[in-house]
Amino acid sequence: MKNIFSLFILSLVAMAAFSQETVSPARPHTGYTYIKNATIHVGNGKVITNGVIKIKDSKIEAVGTDIVIPSNEVSVIDAKGKEVYPGLILPTSSLGLIEIGAVRASNDSREIGEMNPNIRSIIAYNTDSKVINTLRSNGILMANIVPDGSLLAGSSSVVQLDAWNWEDAAIKTDEGMHLYMPTLLPSPTRRFGGGGGAGGPNAQPQPDPVKEGLDKIDELKTFFKEAKGYLAEPTHEETNLKFASVKGLYDKSQKLYVHANTVKQILVALDFVKEFGFDMVIVGGSDSWQIADLLKQNNVSVILSQPHSLPTLEDDDVDQPYKTAAMLQKAGVLFSISDDDGQTRGRNLAFNAGTAAAYGLTKEEALQAITLNAAKILGVADKTGTIEAGKDANIVISEGDILDMRKSVVTDAFIQGRKIDLDDKQKQLNDKYNKKYNLKGF
Repeated sequence: MKNIFSLFILSLVAMAAFSQETVSPARPHTGYTYIKNATIHVGNGKVITNGVIKIKDSKIEAVGTDIVIPSNEVSVIDAKGKEVYPGLILPTSSLGLIEIGAVRASNDSREIGEMNPNIRSIIAYNTDSKVINTLRSNGILMANIVPDGSLLAGSSSVVQLDAWNWEDAAIKTDEGMHLYMPTLLPSPTRRFGGGGGAGGPNAQPQPDPVKEGLDKIDELKTFFKEAKGYLAEPTHEETNLKFASVKGLYDKSQKLYVHANTVKQILVALDFVKEFGFDMVIVGGSDSWQIADLLKQNNVSVILSQPHSLPTLEDDDVDQPYKTAAMLQKAGVLFSISDDDGQTRGRNLAFNAGTAAAYGLTKEEALQAITLNAAKILGVADKTGTIEAGKDANIVISEGDILDMRKSVVTDAFIQGRKIDLDDKQKQLNDKYNKKYNLKGF
């Protein structure tokens, strides 16, 4: 009976999560749309004042100050007094894989076991997730959907956030393989009294996490060596899905995303670059600033997962997470910024970049970290990341600075030229209780 009651409560929670707003994908854009009188932040460091963006169908056809808008019936949006940006890109996310963390049935981010390179996160991506619309309201129009795991977790895919299903959403499938590096840190010393506890005379020897981590790394290297041999064979009597799934790492169509924070973890990751020649991206990278020159030499990019956090090591500066982006920029390391906070679910992406702008980056460099830099790392810079002719019309219009949570109010957003609905569950709940308590005037 207790189990039945628990299931009933979980069902109510799930119903609450999946009720409220239903936002349908926009219809394909055809013809011309012009955005005029705009302050255009191109995404590559340039800013065009009083500019015009010409959109034809799904693409940007022209950007500049000398574009003539025809007098016949075309769609024209006046952005006078507003800021126009490329659509923001969330470079790491469990979006569409986790709806409610406490409800197992809505969590599809992780597979059992440690060696799962054949897992494809895109297959589990839920385009009906209520979290998606809250990201769009904050100017985030694309995301990299990443599987979770304890070692080799599977492949990620880049999606646009206005789609009926995962096939519609996919921009670049299986673009990266994700490796979660063991911690390689010793357990803290325990001091307990006598008896059979951890510190007593009858205590059992504790496993060494460093040794265990190094053993797992040896297993990984053995796996990659065997996979290389398997892929070198022209034919196979039987298909090995795990080996076949990492083919892209060897032909450079995939990148290896290594989730690592400490210097020791990152140095071990660099051994994979030297031994196997993989294109690598460090995810997390909180202490990457300490070896930025080495990352630059090995052409390794960094995704800073959560700048709004405490430093990884207790002897780091307390504001080190805020400063790391500027230090990587100075060293010439290609980097992006993400928002991996389980509470904000990516919504604070722009504000994380804004904090980096307060600690050493310029505003345009901070914007580039979540637009063009992210597109370069994810391999989609030919399609998006800047407001330039020939690229997809992924555009955001804001009443204020999009990096400033006090001023940012996104009024319009376009994905591949489609003007998308910016309604979301949070806005509807806000309106609902404003009406209930007559708070609209506040």
